[in-house]
Amino acid sequence: MTTTVPQPQLDELKPGVKVPAKETILTPRFYVTDFDKVAAMDLSLQEEEIDAMIGEMQADYNRYHFVRDEEFEQSWEHIDEQTRLAFVDFLERSCTSEFSGFLLFKELSRKLKGRNPRLAEIFALMARDEARHAGFLNKAMSDFNIRLDLGYLTRNRSYTFFKPEWIIYAVYLSEKIGYWRYITIFRHLEKNPDRQFYPLFKRFESWCQDENRHGDIFKALLRSQPKMWKSWQGRLWSRFFLLTVFATHSLTVLERADFYRSLGLDPYEFDKTVVRNTNASAARAFPEVLDVERPEFFERMYRCAERHEQLAAISASNDSKLAKFLKKAPLLLGTMVDLTRLYFMRPIDAEALRGEVY
Repeated sequence: MTTTVPQPQLDELKPGVKVPAKETILTPRFYVTDFDKVAAMDLSLQEEEIDAMIGEMQADYNRYHFVRDEEFEQSWEHIDEQTRLAFVDFLERSCTSEFSGFLLFKELSRKLKGRNPRLAEIFALMARDEARHAGFLNKAMSDFNIRLDLGYLTRNRSYTFFKPEWIIYAVYLSEKIGYWRYITIFRHLEKNPDRQFYPLFKRFESWCQDENRHGDIFKALLRSQPKMWKSWQGRLWSRFFLLTVFATHSLTVLERADFYRSLGLDPYEFDKTVVRNTNASAARAFPEVLDVERPEFFERMYRCAERHEQLAAISASNDSKLAKFLKKAPLLLGTMVDLTRLYFMRPIDAEALRGEVY
């Protein structure tokens, strides 16, 4: 018999339905794109790999892995309030991210049907996976007497237009960094089962295989478009999206450090592990990657994270608008300088090392 747990102190749209987190630079984005341009994509350079991916997705190896069993049917009152709130925040962000992917992939599949059947099929299959993930996460939230209204989220979230090339860069990195985030947590909890306070974590190994597979699909899409990896523009965009995704990840992990500490993870070491592994994965797809092993990389990144916390504190203060502006200006300038220096730091030429990257 399941025992209910106290309701976390969260703003509600109605009883049991959480107000979605305020949109910020760190919250998952909802995207639309140029569907006509996607439909016209020439996939001939990666046709065999994409067809193999479709077959693998159709096999649906994980179809039985996201089933709630008796482990979920228990009381969660043993989880302290601070950990519970941090975990609900993690679940919400993850659910929103998966659901945004579902909406994008579903719309791509619908728009491409009859125009590019191969892409329409693979986007439909990825939408299936993302919907499964979002639903499982939302159900996990309900164990703590709170959930998201995904229909409300669909209607009220801001949508950002991204060109197809930007979608490919961004989603590839989102899927790969998701893989490394989930597998790193899973491997840590395998070694430290006493920290595994909720059965969802046991699903992370299967979960991250979906993320990895999706990333490989977007790698094939990227490599099917020579201008995305053969041109100087492709090199600049690769570095831009790597830096953007890594900065967002670092700021998010450190902002939610309590959650990672509740698992027995050091937030800084966790972030470095995920960023380094994602960068290594990106070297298989992108023409250039960032040199994250240079000491200044994480030094500058974490200075940006510290300023982000200071900016949030200033925003929450009772100071006048002018006082807030004057306090924020040097922090924003410092962050801009650090990120610009990281962007123009000498990159690693992944194309030159193509034969050495595994």
